[in-house]
Amino acid sequence: MNAHASTFRVWTWQAPGEPEQLRLEMRGAISPGPGEIVVRNTMIALNPVDWKVIAASPDGWRPGHVPGVDGVGIVAEVGDGVSIPLGTRIAYHQGLGKPGSFAEYTIVGADCALVIPDGVSDESAAGIPCPGLTAWQALAKVPDMPNRDVLVTGAGGAVSLILTQLALRRNWRVWATASPVHRERLLALGIAGTFDYRDEAWRAQLTVALGSRRLFAVFDTTSGAYARGLAPLVGYNGHLVCIQDRLESPPLPPFTTALSLHEVALNSAHGHATVEDWREWRQAGAHVLDAVRIGALDLQQHIVTAFDDLPASLSALKHGRVRGRKILVRTEA
Repeated sequence: MNAHASTFRVWTWQAPGEPEQLRLEMRGAISPGPGEIVVRNTMIALNPVDWKVIAASPDGWRPGHVPGVDGVGIVAEVGDGVSIPLGTRIAYHQGLGKPGSFAEYTIVGADCALVIPDGVSDESAAGIPCPGLTAWQALAKVPDMPNRDVLVTGAGGAVSLILTQLALRRNWRVWATASPVHRERLLALGIAGTFDYRDEAWRAQLTVALGSRRLFAVFDTTSGAYARGLAPLVGYNGHLVCIQDRLESPPLPPFTTALSLHEVALNSAHGHATVEDWREWRQAGAHVLDAVRIGALDLQQHIVTAFDDLPASLSALKHGRVRGRKILVRTEA
């Protein structure tokens, strides 16, 4: 059944560069293949990965490629083997190699579709796929052992804010680095303490606060180089989880603290996930969305911009003109 427009607008990538170089084009009607759905996008969520890949030259991208990994919308058409009813409201995280969410319509695999429960707005749902599932995946790297201390860096960001709350549910003592503007909000969530990442003494302050304890895990959202410098804070048999990057070599000598290194690569699921992996993906997404529904998960504040302003909005994200807020793009006037 074809329930979508014969033509629709998309923002396209032509060559490595700035978000402002995206080009608005018209596309003809699209049809889903087996296991796929056509989504009429109502809300697009912008993420740092979007401007990073636009500045690069990802494998498989050709001029005219549609970027964008996160979207929310209505199922307008389904392919063979798909049981999701037409009209279902879903959120999704698209593979980087496929036509993305910077469009009025997008084809996505039904495996990655997260059904949005009643009571969750499009705005809230749009902030879940990339940040929420990344936070879930990062947390899943570390064993759920009680009475442990963990550190989350950059806790004012979308991923870290969700990760902080998921970690608190494990009854861990959660410490965080963040700008002072986020301090009161984070303390209100129940974390043990925050440190200003711009203060060169914050590591020493954390060590004093821990006393005789050591960190069981560090979740870093900054860079591989930054994560390497945090390794000495982690205790015996601890974990260092790199969310923004990865460490190519061990940061500490062998047979010392027996540190375990983890990388997080959410988008790689589109090339490597099994049927069971996708089932876990959807279960995790449903769990996070339900936490939003019942008011048990605090999300970044957001601003909503127009589809015509998408390149400028993405540029504002890239250059830090909007801090501590999620930028969402509404496709409809």
